[in-house]
Amino acid sequence: MEFIREFFLFLKERKKWWLVPLFIIFLLFGVLIFFASGTALAPFIYTLF
Repeated sequence: MEFIREFFLFLKERKKWWLVPLFIIFLLFGVLIFFASGTALAPFIYTLF
């Protein structure tokens, strides 16, 4: 959890708020691939990429 706190402190100090949507999108794609890789939905998820 230290990484998340430092990341937001960095964003606040450097005024790089445009990185937040990118971070969220990458996080969502990672979670989607992680959970869908072992299920029957995997062939349908991989067709999106």
